[in-house]
Amino acid sequence: MDEDEFRSTYHTLNKRRCVFEKALASRVCACNRAHHFRLADREGITCTAEESRVDCLNLIELLRQSSRFTLQLTRIDGPLPHAREIRVQNGGLLGLQQATTPDVLDSDRVENVAALVEEAKAVYGSLEQLPYDRIVKSVTAFQGRRKRSHKR
Repeated sequence: MDEDEFRSTYHTLNKRRCVFEKALASRVCACNRAHHFRLADREGITCTAEESRVDCLNLIELLRQSSRFTLQLTRIDGPLPHAREIRVQNGGLLGLQQATTPDVLDSDRVENVAALVEEAKAVYGSLEQLPYDRIVKSVTAFQGRRKRSHKR
């Protein structure tokens, strides 16, 4: 299956793509509203709840905009290149968890993105009111997988 055919089939099958798909695929985050599926030896993730997906869409846009300086970008008009998107998604969700539930023992993993977003809205009143100055520190600090050294 060539890449164009894969993308076309993927978008046909996955009408409600998970907004935090990269974070879930990297296994740093999980979500009880996510449904994993396989297509051509690749994993896809769809959201099973439209209301949660709308909240996640709003959150990712706010995280991207708040992280512009950290990412050394003047503007962001959509998804970022892979490594930067991984930093925003994983670092942003880990930072949100620290800001919302500081007593969570495992701060290197978010167990349920949908529940975290709901709790953040309950604590802060809305997604716009989140402490993005604190959350962005986690985006800055997040380290993805290290590059493997190729021994010859």
